[in-house]
Amino acid sequence: MVSWLMLRCSVKIPRPSLLGLYGATRSYSTKSSKPLRILFCGSDDFSSASLRALDAERERNPQLIKSIDVLCRPGKPSGRSLKNIREVPIKAVAQELSLPVHERDTFTGWDLPKPQGESINLIIAVSFGLFVPPRILKSAEYGGLNVHPSLLPLFRGPAPLQHTILSDAQKTGVTLQTLDDKSFDRGIILAQTPDPFLSVPNWGHCNYHELLEFISPKAASLLVQGLRDRVYIPPLLNVGLSTIQGDRNDFLGHRKTHATKITPEDRKIDFLAWEGDRIYRHYRALGRLWTNVWIDAKTTKRLIFEDITLVEKPKITWTESGEHRPGASAEKPNEMHSVPPLFVVTSTVAKTWHPVMYVEDGNGVIFNTNDSAVRVGSITVEGQSKKTASKALHSLQECLAFGNCARGNVYGRP
Repeated sequence: MVSWLMLRCSVKIPRPSLLGLYGATRSYSTKSSKPLRILFCGSDDFSSASLRALDAERERNPQLIKSIDVLCRPGKPSGRSLKNIREVPIKAVAQELSLPVHERDTFTGWDLPKPQGESINLIIAVSFGLFVPPRILKSAEYGGLNVHPSLLPLFRGPAPLQHTILSDAQKTGVTLQTLDDKSFDRGIILAQTPDPFLSVPNWGHCNYHELLEFISPKAASLLVQGLRDRVYIPPLLNVGLSTIQGDRNDFLGHRKTHATKITPEDRKIDFLAWEGDRIYRHYRALGRLWTNVWIDAKTTKRLIFEDITLVEKPKITWTESGEHRPGASAEKPNEMHSVPPLFVVTSTVAKTWHPVMYVEDGNGVIFNTNDSAVRVGSITVEGQSKKTASKALHSLQECLAFGNCARGNVYGRP
């Protein structure tokens, strides 16, 4: 069983004025700075929330924020024909707010813009995806800031929200840090959610989109309050977690703090090793999951799973006619004979086949794991359209002969 995240942290906050970063009341810093001319680097919905908050603050307090330019990456061809251009979400938000937009895939050969003939003096990067090089950071008088949706150094990396769910963490938070000139997420922590942190909403069932919706306004508020408190003005005070204790293990039992980039392999279900709760966590964190199943001794097909829920492991008994009855009682075992349920066949080693048992449950199917079970509502079979899970697996049965694995047929009932 994966252990839960239990944080016992001490937070060093040497200046009382910084407490306002976390409270409901607005605090004011004794530091002063020139009006900010910001280059905001972003991409997705998380960064869009911060951009909207900054623009609202610009309208309320032009003495703090004078201008905002937006830098995003160019749109990418998408679709089967690659004729459609998929723009990053923040571009539309910037245009909606009538902010200048710059599109770059690299900083090489590019200099900071000069809004109204004045130099950019602060760079803010939020979920941008490109490393801001030292040359650019040194061009801005106040350097750069980043807001990160985790309690750094926990979940340092490009996918903190996904790994928060994958690790079954009960607590989360946000961090405001400087942009480091050598690597990602290694800056000075200028503000951070304090103990007792933030409770993950609907813990145990929260998915990525729910966590994103919950954490985005918290991050935006922390960023704006940090600008109000002029935390970017030297001397820079590190107010990060001084100690992090407790049980924070990954699925293999090793200490895990890095939120690595999500790859297609992370979405592949290993029915032989994963328990039901792990499959459910992966679905909540990553969305659609997949696996390969054997169709015959030489052919595999990919199955894409959606609408996954964690359910109790069904009790399966079989009538003499071979009809399975999920949940039926086995009080009179002598009146029945055991017949294996339906199955698909997977493998982790070439030419080694392992049946994965399932039963039909209305339009869905329930897959058994060692300790529990997961219900799958819909499945897309490679080369077909998405169907209800039961219909999708029936579509395979209609194309195949049933038989024993030893005879070369590896699907259905023996």
